[in-house]
Amino acid sequence: MQSFYEATVARPARPPLTGKRSAEVCIVGAGLAGLSTALGLVERGVREVVVLEAKQVGFGASGRNGGFVFGGYSLDCADLLKALGPQRARELYTLTTDAVDLMRKRIERYRIDCDDTHAGVILANWFDEPARLEAQRRLMKESFGVDWEPVGNAELAERLKTRRYHGGLLEHNAFHFHPLKYVLGVARAAVDAGVDVYEQSPVIGLHRQGSGFLVETANGAIDAKHVVMAGGGYARNVYRRVERAVLPIATYVMATEPLGPRLKDAIDCASAIYDTRFAFDYYRPLPDTRILWGGRISVLDRQPEVIARLLRRDLLKVYPQLHDVRIDYAWGGLMSYARHKMPQIGQSADGVWYAVGFGGHGMAPTTASGELLAAAISGERPVPEAFGSFGLTRTFGALGLAAAQLTYTTMQTRDALAARNTQNRQTS
Repeated sequence: MQSFYEATVARPARPPLTGKRSAEVCIVGAGLAGLSTALGLVERGVREVVVLEAKQVGFGASGRNGGFVFGGYSLDCADLLKALGPQRARELYTLTTDAVDLMRKRIERYRIDCDDTHAGVILANWFDEPARLEAQRRLMKESFGVDWEPVGNAELAERLKTRRYHGGLLEHNAFHFHPLKYVLGVARAAVDAGVDVYEQSPVIGLHRQGSGFLVETANGAIDAKHVVMAGGGYARNVYRRVERAVLPIATYVMATEPLGPRLKDAIDCASAIYDTRFAFDYYRPLPDTRILWGGRISVLDRQPEVIARLLRRDLLKVYPQLHDVRIDYAWGGLMSYARHKMPQIGQSADGVWYAVGFGGHGMAPTTASGELLAAAISGERPVPEAFGSFGLTRTFGALGLAAAQLTYTTMQTRDALAARNTQNRQTS
């Protein structure tokens, strides 16, 4: 199942680990969390950093997501405020907006060609209820110091040629990009700074050894002072404390054929878009005039033709004028989700560091995790205490997956009923 992203990158060959060696830090997983940790460490002067990847750099969610870069977490900001209170909630939110700025700086500093488009992200209101947007804008401004610009119905209709939306909010500081190109760029920057990245090196054992750890692969081993678990939704049978705390949930994305001038018949702006439903669509125009479209989550690992059919149906609900457009790519894969809808960042009692549970959060919180762990491991500062409220909560395997699917289906139904009630009010 090749994604649009995989079809549009050139990968350098990276060898598997062979033999035994020592390292200051061994990172398991070469997605954005692991590589951001590695780059953050060498930027702070830490040497002897090794990254082990079971497949290829960016194989997991980091290399095939929607490509949105903006602040916030999967947990709604209002719920974050309730859970932590004003000061700590704002502290954690600010980490993500700082990460947006850091990603921009790294793109420039390391000359990462990743199709970055700095046109903001629009939250489009699916429901004809202006109070939803006003409440969100007021919350973000008063509690988090972020001012999202209102976009009225007429103005939004000029940018998005659809009757589905009822105004929106524009987050100016956000941007979107080719996530796999970015991740490969971060890997290149880390390697150029002295990090060793080994692909096709799945970890088969992790053992305490003296004051450090022994990390084993099929053909080699790393004797490390520190170990970071950053395998996302794919880590299996290595470190149970982390693995039992995440749900491997499937998400789906597709890309249309290049639309040329027809793109402006649907999307006449460069912003990325998502909507106000719980089960929202997210999409963006690509530089070659395709539309990249994502949505839905499931416990099912569906085939590309099924994904294309489902997401095409969602696309046409918003843009029926694209009824004859061809779908060139459709793909899915696993992301790691936590029950509390927050990333899990910290250190276990036995000394293992972890950065997992980034499903639904986007690229900025994942980047923030790398900075936090790099700062903690290097002795610069500890991981913020507030993340202790969102620890390695058990997900209970198959039961957790069933509960997640039920929650998603329930919220889809709620969204559909709310939209129907809005429509009924308009016609009565």
